[in-house]
Amino acid sequence: MRTGGLLAFAVNWEAVTRSGVVVVAFFIVWWITVRAGSRVINRMIDQAIAADPARGPERGQRINTLWTVARTVLVVVLVLAGGFTVLSIWEISVAPLLAVSSVAGVAVGFGAQNFIKDVIAGFLIVAEDQFAIGDVVRISGVAGVVEAVRLRTTVLRDLDGNVHHVPNGSIGVASNLTQDYSQVVLDIGVAYKENVDRVIEVLTDELGKFVADPDWASFVIDEPQILGVDELGDWSVTIRAVLKALAASRWTVKRELQRRIKNRLDAEGIEIPFPYITVVQAKDRSPEE
Repeated sequence: MRTGGLLAFAVNWEAVTRSGVVVVAFFIVWWITVRAGSRVINRMIDQAIAADPARGPERGQRINTLWTVARTVLVVVLVLAGGFTVLSIWEISVAPLLAVSSVAGVAVGFGAQNFIKDVIAGFLIVAEDQFAIGDVVRISGVAGVVEAVRLRTTVLRDLDGNVHHVPNGSIGVASNLTQDYSQVVLDIGVAYKENVDRVIEVLTDELGKFVADPDWASFVIDEPQILGVDELGDWSVTIRAVLKALAASRWTVKRELQRRIKNRLDAEGIEIPFPYITVVQAKDRSPEE
């Protein structure tokens, strides 16, 4: 009996030792991975800020968010793997636990399909840099400024100040209106009686003055272009011009350009037509007629 007890103690001590080795090994793997990953992430954040000081901090925050999620996933994987390994060392059957986990996983999967879909979609949005905080986007029929990008929802605030929480899983098409740069499109309608070549010269001159203005030059990325006659409408000839501007200034630039063009066309005597209706009133007839 005494010898059997000593052997049992020796076996238990061996299991304790092996379990300790497994725990230490998994901890070392976690520590090395986190240390190496943190250095890589910090280097990526510094490069993002150096490449684009304006959007760099936001992209750095996005990278940091991804790294936080990755660390959490790593911890869960290591804890599960280490736990099952220790159980096998102590000769404890993991089959019942796996069976219960499988059943629970199926139940949770059916009950939380939309949640899991939203989380996966949110992770991909962050990973692919589809849009960032401060961008103006149009998603799921809602347009507004992005105030927060979470793993499950995206928070937008529209022009009226309303806040919209859009589940990431419901986003089919995301239109980013202010990523990197914006294209200001101007459609200027003039009367058919006007000389189109002269109108194009006036518009070219006015756009050139806008670009040369020190107060507005910093908003312009590239030289403006007059694309020419875009449409022969019912009551006007439409001339299209485009200007590449900073992403967040597209509406400010467009409003200022439209103000200048309106004043310039008025000064040049170029008519900006508008639809009108001619009413013809019939002469009153006598009852005999």
